[in-house]
Amino acid sequence: MIGRRSLIGAAAYCATWPAAGVQPAGKFHRIGVVVSQFKAADISGPMTPSPSVNALLAGLRELGYVYGESFITVPKSSEGKPERFPELAAELVAAQVDVIVALGPALPALKQATSTIPIVMTGSADPVAQGFVQSLARPGGNITGLTLQSLDTVGKRLELLGELVRPTGPIAVLWDRYNLLQWQEAQTAARARGWTLLSLEVRDPGELDAALAKARQARASALLVLNSGLLDRQAVQIARLAAMQRLPAIYGLRMYVDNGGLLAYGPNLEDNWRRAALFVDKILKGARPGELPVEQPTRFELVVNLKTAKSLGLTIPQSLLLRADEVIQ
Repeated sequence: MIGRRSLIGAAAYCATWPAAGVQPAGKFHRIGVVVSQFKAADISGPMTPSPSVNALLAGLRELGYVYGESFITVPKSSEGKPERFPELAAELVAAQVDVIVALGPALPALKQATSTIPIVMTGSADPVAQGFVQSLARPGGNITGLTLQSLDTVGKRLELLGELVRPTGPIAVLWDRYNLLQWQEAQTAARARGWTLLSLEVRDPGELDAALAKARQARASALLVLNSGLLDRQAVQIARLAAMQRLPAIYGLRMYVDNGGLLAYGPNLEDNWRRAALFVDKILKGARPGELPVEQPTRFELVVNLKTAKSLGLTIPQSLLLRADEVIQ
């Protein structure tokens, strides 16, 4: 069961967490933090409205860092406007922060802005394919951190869709060139089930409306959205379009469900942000990011939006609800 795997992952994670309370020696540090929601002023200080930023701060506290005494954050937020990431990246470079912790969609802008400031990613669909690192074992540049392990969850998401709907038409798959491996994995998983897939490849956000309309015209039974920086930046729009086309959809990140999506199965991002503190600690103590292996997430969660299910006229099976980590009413 999903809940059992989450507990096992959490236990393994706790077992490897260093002892807390040891004050790191060295200079006062400035840690850049890049998010996509909330105003920058709202994510400043030792406690913020952002669960992700709070998870990072909690991880740093457990490692002995004291906000205001050994470090401060330099927060930047795109406030839901991904086109602002290049501007924010330039501001962090100008501020000469010691390290930057950032969500996946901000990575292209950060990679272009600096090759020297260490960057800890809190989740990338495929950091090798996207060119952020040379390999997971040896990143090689100034970026390291955590992946979303998206390839490994594609089959599971299709399985969950199969529990929700009985496919009478093709399963539409929304993807782009950065998640080609995920698309290929979806094809393999679909063939094993005797299902037909409808490819909805997009190259830029302007193609999303037409892509989702194509799914509706093809009488697609459901929609699978693959993780990528391009698509995840458009989570609000994609969830809205899926609802407009009355497509039961499953995603790899819960932020889609928070914005009206039906189902999400994937890594717990707060856990990734908490674990990012380990990378920050090692880097501030002298480790080179290019020599710190990229890690995979240890906790996965299933999130269900019952309000969206009702609007689509769907009844979520009790077996699926019992396995859900969170149900949004």
